[in-house]
Amino acid sequence: VIPYAKMGYWDASYAVKQTDVLALFRITPQPGVDPVEAAAAVAGESSTATWTVVWTDLLTACDRYRAKAYRVDPVPNTTDQYFAFIAYECDLFEEGSLANLTASIIGNVFGFKAVAALRLEDMRIPHSYLKTFQGPATGIIVERERLNKYGIPLLGATVKPKLGLSGKNYGRVVFEGLKGGLDFLKDDENINSQPFMRWRERFLNCMEGINRASAATGEVKGSYLNITAATMEEVYKRAEYAKTIGSVIVMIDLVMGYTAIQSIALWSRENDMILHLHRAGNSTYARQKNHGINFRVICKWMRMSGVDHIHAGTVVGKLEGDPLMI
Repeated sequence: VIPYAKMGYWDASYAVKQTDVLALFRITPQPGVDPVEAAAAVAGESSTATWTVVWTDLLTACDRYRAKAYRVDPVPNTTDQYFAFIAYECDLFEEGSLANLTASIIGNVFGFKAVAALRLEDMRIPHSYLKTFQGPATGIIVERERLNKYGIPLLGATVKPKLGLSGKNYGRVVFEGLKGGLDFLKDDENINSQPFMRWRERFLNCMEGINRASAATGEVKGSYLNITAATMEEVYKRAEYAKTIGSVIVMIDLVMGYTAIQSIALWSRENDMILHLHRAGNSTYARQKNHGINFRVICKWMRMSGVDHIHAGTVVGKLEGDPLMI
């Protein structure tokens, strides 16, 4: 077994290039493991390395494709955590593929024995790679134009109870909320197409509530229709139906997965639909401060994917929220 630092995955003199993908990891090395070696191990396992040198290394330009850990700093106010700065050659990643990017950056290293805990705190994506992703199709200016609301915050809420309402009562909640002053309402993350209310029934009653509230107030109103489903075919079917009955915005859950999110984001752009993403499942990555993924990184990935806006949480209420992160 050859130490990763000696295999070339540590280079304190490395000059970062504008085209490098940079990742900042918070590393908690196992007892007895040198922080530099732990950083080099993360760099190696998230790029080209295995546990030793193999003869096939001679068949490629390993010096170019090795990720380089180039800086390790102690985390303030801790005794066993370190910030590791790692640079990746841009050619290591498939263009426009979030699934491929994450397969390297977070795919294998989080189960690595050299670290007791590992957290991806931030990333810098170079323009050359960023431009291969579509990004969001709609900005706040377009949304304000569609709502005809300027100079004031947009006020929204979520339908409660999130489960159990009939389609008729669900539409009633939408109508009352919008008539009462909300600009929009939204489905919750786990309302899809259950026996108590199928998705088509929900969509129709929501749109009826929206149209009635708009007529009553003279304002443009809306509601985010959750199209999350078991298959992409079903997701597309629900999205098409939402568009057909007059909705201008649809919603998906983070738990759909990166490829599904990119796919429906592309559909939304092509069909002039706003796409909202609920962060359902994010705390499995983001809540622990020494292990997982900082939510700011997930937000960057979702923006690259083409999501127009994301459920960001809040610093008050029932859920945990870091004011600095939000």
